[in-house]
Amino acid sequence: GHEQLLKMMEERMMDVEQKLRLVKRLLQDKVNQLKEQLSKNTKADAMVKDLYVENAQLLKALEATEQRQKSAERKNYLLEEKIANLNRIVRNLASPSFSS
Repeated sequence: GHEQLLKMMEERMMDVEQKLRLVKRLLQDKVNQLKEQLSKNTKADAMVKDLYVENAQLLKALEATEQRQKSAERKNYLLEEKIANLNRIVRNLASPSFSS
């Protein structure tokens, strides 16, 4: 009985050791998977930060372009006013010479 009990205990120990090795392997796989995911997340985080900075720069450039466009539109309007005034002056100057 004693030998039989020792043999059973030894078999159970081997079974437990085998299960522990399996669990250890599974845990190591999970650790590797999580490390890989962390690496991907870190890269994605860096990309998001880069895109955020780039977006801010693009917004500044867009605002500057819009300001230049408004300025150009104002200058264009003033030039059109000057042209209209010059045309009026030319018409006024030309009118008396035709009538005389």
